[in-house]
Amino acid sequence: MSEKTMTRWQRFLDNDIVWSFFHSPGAMLAAFVTVVFVVAAFAAPIIAPFNPFDPSQISLWDGKLPPAWVDGGQPQYLLGTDNQGRDMLSTILYGGRLSIIVGLAAVGLGMVLGVTLGVISGYVGGTTDAIIMRIADVQLTIPGILLAILINGIGRSFLPLEMREEFAIYVVILAIGLIDWPQFARVARGATLVEANKEYVQAARVIGLPAWLIMLRHILPNTLRPVLVIATIGLALAIISEATLSFLGHGIPPTTPSLGTLIRVGNEYLFSGLWWITFFPAIALVVLVFAVNLLGDWMRDALNPKLR
Repeated sequence: MSEKTMTRWQRFLDNDIVWSFFHSPGAMLAAFVTVVFVVAAFAAPIIAPFNPFDPSQISLWDGKLPPAWVDGGQPQYLLGTDNQGRDMLSTILYGGRLSIIVGLAAVGLGMVLGVTLGVISGYVGGTTDAIIMRIADVQLTIPGILLAILINGIGRSFLPLEMREEFAIYVVILAIGLIDWPQFARVARGATLVEANKEYVQAARVIGLPAWLIMLRHILPNTLRPVLVIATIGLALAIISEATLSFLGHGIPPTTPSLGTLIRVGNEYLFSGLWWITFFPAIALVVLVFAVNLLGDWMRDALNPKLR
């Protein structure tokens, strides 16, 4: 390894955030669990024993089989099967991938919308600021899951009956994204108010740069640190929101496995002794959300200079 490469590597290791990460066992464990879960979920077509979307690999005769180590279980179904005969391990992998995709897309939508409105609100001020922030305040007074159900219902009502299941994922993403934007807007607005009074922004105004360019080039990059913290924690909340909507029957259709739909289906058989249909997807959801939350807590502390 050349001396130049070693110097760059040393600078990387000496970075405050990197140093904080490698000196935080909780953050490293959370990152490891999250990476393993995400890689396993997105590699589901390769590593999953069965494809729950392929009818040729599903047999109703194998439905409701217990895990392999329980009497009556079969070796090829390590975690048992659900009511449709789908392998639980395979459906958890595929369902986890779907839950992560919905969570990422919803957080991305909420972040883009919220940061855009927050930066505009903080920089322009006046009536524009008052209108955007009052809309955000009103929305924050409504329970998020109820608002998501309302948006989900309105979104589906505009779709033809035969297209509702096909576009259910996109409607869920839209619903969760629209309930998340106020928190991003408030954080971005606060950061914008701080940055807008600094000298480099004043200098950009003096030389005649248009407002949109100042917001995009100068203010937006300096609002991303706190926004990324909110986005990390928001990812866990978005995954929980998807699971809640699916559990209540307002999210992903039961024919499409997600962690929420698997828990919902299993809940119907819980008192019949078929505990594994609910237990394993619920454990996967808890572990994933807990790991992402730990990462969000570490990132909040690492990016806040007052806590270092």
